[in-house]
Amino acid sequence: MENKYQEKFGYPIERTQGKVKPRMAPWIQDFIRHSPFCVLATSNGEGDCDASPKGGRPGFVKVLNDKQLLIPDVAGNKLFHGYENIESNPKVGLVFFIPGHNSTVRVNGRVKVVDRSELNEANLEVFDPDERAELLQGLLLDVEESYSHCPRALRFSRLWDVDTIARNRATPPIGVKEPGI
Repeated sequence: MENKYQEKFGYPIERTQGKVKPRMAPWIQDFIRHSPFCVLATSNGEGDCDASPKGGRPGFVKVLNDKQLLIPDVAGNKLFHGYENIESNPKVGLVFFIPGHNSTVRVNGRVKVVDRSELNEANLEVFDPDERAELLQGLLLDVEESYSHCPRALRFSRLWDVDTIARNRATPPIGVKEPGI
């Protein structure tokens, strides 16, 4: 099937076309084991979207094998938008980050909700917990595709630039913190 955007703007080089795989290569598994942060994207049957940040000790998302990940859900704001989306559409996308590293890894697939007892069997933990932190449930992801993502976006944003980070900490670029957070 022809993609109108590729027709308009051009085609990826052969190396880029071949990087999307139906399983996680060993180096992608290793990247995930070293990642303390990812964003989980979901949409419901009507296409309404949500993107939820997830974090913990590097490797908090468990690589079970080259086709499966176990994603813990630690108690947070209790909005559960992503979980509601998954009820009508089990397809999700994940983007994994490693601080200071400009590349990212993307993993897409289908998930099912798993309860706390299944998480306990996997020896998952809450890293640096506060008084409200507990494992509630999780997601078992069956990988349909995985690949690295071009580092240009992180380079362009200077997301890891230590001078920018120091400046933002010294003088926050946004106003008052949202109440109750």
